[in-house]
Amino acid sequence: MTQRGRPRAFDRDAALARAMEVFWAKGYEVASMADLTAAMEINAPSLYAAFGSKAELFKDAVEVYRTRVGVQIWEALPEAATAREGFANFLKETALAYTHADEPHGCLIVLGALHGEQGSESVCALLRDRRLENVTHLRNRLERGIGEGELPATIDCQQVAEFYATVQHGMSITARDGASLEQLMKTADAAMAAWDTLTSQAA
Repeated sequence: MTQRGRPRAFDRDAALARAMEVFWAKGYEVASMADLTAAMEINAPSLYAAFGSKAELFKDAVEVYRTRVGVQIWEALPEAATAREGFANFLKETALAYTHADEPHGCLIVLGALHGEQGSESVCALLRDRRLENVTHLRNRLERGIGEGELPATIDCQQVAEFYATVQHGMSITARDGASLEQLMKTADAAMAAWDTLTSQAA
C-alpha cells in the first residue's frame, strides 16, 4: 500500500504576499474571498484560521506592502543632503514605484479603500492613519531642513507636507488610470517648480 505524502505546509508569508497583490489590484471592497483564497492557494476555513477575518488579512497585507513595496520612496527623504533634493527624489521614486510593469499601478494605501462603507470602517481608518503618517514623515524632513539652516523657520511645514502628499496621491490615481512613467515624472517636476514659493511663505 502506497503511503500518502504529508500535506504541503502552509507558507503564511507567501500567502500573505499574494493576498496583498489582490488587494492592491482590486481594493478591499472588490477583492472577494474567492479571489483571495484562489491567490493564496488555501480554502476559506484556513484563511479565517490563519488571519481571523478579511479585515485582519487586509491589515496584515498593508504591513507587507509598507515593508516591501516602494521602500525607496521613503528612503529618499532622509538620505538626501537637502530637503529639496529629498522631496524631488521622493516624487521621482513615487513615479517609478507606481508604474512598474509587473505590479498593479498606483498605491495600495491610497487606493485600497477610501470610503467607510458598512463593515469596512476599520480598514478605511487604517489607511487614513497610514496616509497621515506619511504627511508626518514629509513634515519631519522639512523641520530638519529648518534645523540645518536650509529652510526659513517661518514656513508652514504642515501645509507644504500636505501639498506634496496630495501630489503623491494624485500620482497614484493617474497611474491607476494609465499614466506613463514619463507623465508622472512631468508631474513630479511641476510640483517641484512650486518648491521655492512654498518654502518661502510665512506661517
